[in-house]
Amino acid sequence: MEKIDFKPIGLIHSPFKKPRNMPIQPVGAKGVKGTVEIYPEFRDGLHDLDGFSHIILIFHFHLSKDYSLQVKPFLEDKIRGVFATRAPRRPNQIGLSIVRLEKIENNILFITNVDIVDDTPLLDIKPFVPKFDCFDIDDGVKYGWLKNRVEKSDKHRSDERFLK
Repeated sequence: MEKIDFKPIGLIHSPFKKPRNMPIQPVGAKGVKGTVEIYPEFRDGLHDLDGFSHIILIFHFHLSKDYSLQVKPFLEDKIRGVFATRAPRRPNQIGLSIVRLEKIENNILFITNVDIVDDTPLLDIKPFVPKFDCFDIDDGVKYGWLKNRVEKSDKHRSDERFLK
């Protein structure tokens, strides 16, 4: 199989210098401010992004150096398959987070609800569009093993279990 290489387009900055005690999802990071520094050669790609209230950040879990196919996720004491979790120790260490876009100044995006460690390499940005990205609960959406755990997700904080 061919190797795929990604080039970061910028860096995500947040108040979280280490993963320990960070929110584990944007819902637990309400009001947390950060910035996204887009490298100058990618600045033109920001054109028209300021019309969106929320954006999807796709990033590299750069502190996760290995992966496990079976993990113990934050909201569970049971071992789960990594693809049934949002754990950062993944075969391709790709993460995503939906954040509020407050404003753009030159090549800097000002964001809130950031749950990402400082200096995380940014791979891509996509506009968040509820009509495209959200599904009506009446459409048969299932939460899997998280069904009875999502209500408390804003209270959970990370530890260092996924850095090994």
